Amino acid sequence: MIGSVRSGYGVHPGKASEGACSANRPGAVRLIWSSHLSGDGEIASADEDAIWRDDLPDRFQLQAGDLLLSAGFGKHHRPRVALVEESDLPAAATSSLLVLRPVDALPTEYARLILGYLRSRAVGMARNAVGLMRLSPEDLALLELPKADEALSAALEELRTAGQRLGGWSAEATYLASSVFDIGAGPETVRRSVIEAGQLTRLRVEAAAQLDDPGYIARTRLPYPIALRWREVEARMSASDTGPAYEAVLEAAEALLAYSALVAAALAHEAGIALSSVADLQRKLSRGPGGPGLGDWTAILQEVGGARTRRALPADHPLHELGTLLSGDDAQQARNRLSDRRNARAHGRALDAVTLPTALQEAHADLTLVVTRARFLADLPLIHVTSVTWDAYEGEASIMFRRLMGDHPVVPTSTMQYRSNAIESGSLYMADRDRNLHLLRPFLTCEVCETCRSWSTFHADKERGSLVQKSLEHGHHYPYRANAGVLQRVGLL
Repeated sequence: MIGSVRSGYGVHPGKASEGACSANRPGAVRLIWSSHLSGDGEIASADEDAIWRDDLPDRFQLQAGDLLLSAGFGKHHRPRVALVEESDLPAAATSSLLVLRPVDALPTEYARLILGYLRSRAVGMARNAVGLMRLSPEDLALLELPKADEALSAALEELRTAGQRLGGWSAEATYLASSVFDIGAGPETVRRSVIEAGQLTRLRVEAAAQLDDPGYIARTRLPYPIALRWREVEARMSASDTGPAYEAVLEAAEALLAYSALVAAALAHEAGIALSSVADLQRKLSRGPGGPGLGDWTAILQEVGGARTRRALPADHPLHELGTLLSGDDAQQARNRLSDRRNARAHGRALDAVTLPTALQEAHADLTLVVTRARFLADLPLIHVTSVTWDAYEGEASIMFRRLMGDHPVVPTSTMQYRSNAIESGSLYMADRDRNLHLLRPFLTCEVCETCRSWSTFHADKERGSLVQKSLEHGHHYPYRANAGVLQRVGLL
């Protein structure tokens, strides 16, 4: 919680240099202005123009953990803010700043969350500050600061870190460009030096630029079953192989919706949410001659998309994002068109050579729209747990796992510590943004496919009245190998 709010040391900026001393004088304290507050919530390092004073009472000196806010700012601008670190001390704020001192020490993540709020336009709308150029301690006393939010704090910290890294790369590129002729060599030598020195910078830019391409994100960052299907779409379309490309687009659409629906069903079961769409799926798997299709996957996602279904869940639960996949008219219409095309193909209504190219482009556009809507899955990784070691004294498990993101199943094994011993070796999990693991078995299982000998993910299906398991990546299917009794326990059979 925030305690006192006060204005800074009452030295008028124009008189701050009166009584100035050298930085190495005993008791010297650096004066901080609002111009010293950077855009990323930090205080600029002292330079040769810094002003130091040795006549400041202790009560005016800053402490680590203090929050600084510019008292004056333009009507259409945001206040400048910063968190005081130990490395910034000794220091004192001038009258251009407001100092907020927490009653108790705040975690750095929470402090930066408060900084983000203080930087917002909401602060400028505080009472008695509307349309004015200056805030007072009384204005801030009226504000209700945000409560601690681990997920939001982590997201803000990730953005701040990304901004700092991008800023560092920009500074590196600027330095390389400005120092081209400092080496005093001929044009050929200069050219070779610039190419060699700037190679990493250029590769960074090229890699970053690809992230504006939805296809690149789908191929490299989405869960393996979706990424592999997308790679096949790209490969077929690049070869102008319209028939197989059209088939690949429709298969990719079903794999995307099937994966999302199965994950949603697993999360709903874990949360104790009964879905009528899963009950319909159960009746099809237990008594029907055939298995689920696009309509079943759509029904699950649409039911999860209902606000009443998710109202008891925490705000950051991944089911909320899965529920938005097909929300909105554009996504619904794209899904409907893909479903119609899929049904037409299943019923033998093939396209001729004249209409096929246009149909392919339209279907690909619809698939791209839905894949773009599914981009949140890049933050909800699919992982395959390979081993678990529980330490009873430490109360945590050491988990070895493979992160199945991107279009290839051969990935490095990673390790994480987890505060639970209820983790299964050999099963698939989804990791949420808080690094909680959600079991996907038996909705999704994994093994080496008996047909193609490729590592694959499977879901329960029905073929001519017999229970089978079907691969999301290839469509290969054969008799169900896992424990069918578990399907009954979760309401799938």
